[in-house]
Amino acid sequence: MKYAVDTLNLTRQFGDFTAVDNVNLQVQEGEIYGLLGPNGAGKTTIIRMLSTLLKPTSGSARVAGFDVSREASDVKRRIGLVSEKLILYTRLTATQNLNFFGRLYKVEPMALKKRIDDLLAMVQLTQFKDKPISSYSSGMRQRVNIIRALLHDPEIIFLDEPTTALDPQSTRFIWDMVKGLRSRGRTIILTTHMMEEADELSDRVCIIDNGKVMAADTPAALKEKFHTASMLEVFLSVTGREMRDSTSEHLSMRGVMAEA
Repeated sequence: MKYAVDTLNLTRQFGDFTAVDNVNLQVQEGEIYGLLGPNGAGKTTIIRMLSTLLKPTSGSARVAGFDVSREASDVKRRIGLVSEKLILYTRLTATQNLNFFGRLYKVEPMALKKRIDDLLAMVQLTQFKDKPISSYSSGMRQRVNIIRALLHDPEIIFLDEPTTALDPQSTRFIWDMVKGLRSRGRTIILTTHMMEEADELSDRVCIIDNGKVMAADTPAALKEKFHTASMLEVFLSVTGREMRDSTSEHLSMRGVMAEA
């Protein structure tokens, strides 16, 4: 079987701290794959390696069939990345932002105009397209942030906590949008702290803790295994109920300033 994402003993170290420890993932084409874990578990470091922003210390990863280290440019052409941080210029309008990023993606100008119009219509923002992003609500900004990553029609989309701090209406809209992308054959790798979101959207989930894969299966199979109807209880059974408190100094010492 050809996988959209396939990793073998993927490892990343920061000094003497191992953020990702021999992780093996196989994400099937056309599925929503939930990547779950406590803060500092290694999720964002995995996403950064898969999206070619960070080189593995050891092991390997293939995305859309291409090696993330040796064929990074091929990987970049086939992925869209929505990080937790908003990647938009707030003084510019939605249209100006999308034009700018579309040119970076090297989308042909005439095709780009239609693509922008179609995407703005998809997220119901056509009437606000010439307003500056600074005037947008959080939910509106995130909808533009997501379609920014879709301008070049990527095969694989990385969504890093796409609904953090959004209101219920915006959250539901984005959930439906993600399902729509899957129905059109896109592969989606989703990181989230919201267990309801993981349960609702994911075809399969992988729970990461301390840089290691702790459990991986469909949400239904995991709930059955742990004799619960709650993904939150599954998550706590796998990762424990202890608080993960750390000072910024401690986090820095562990070398996780590059890790969310």
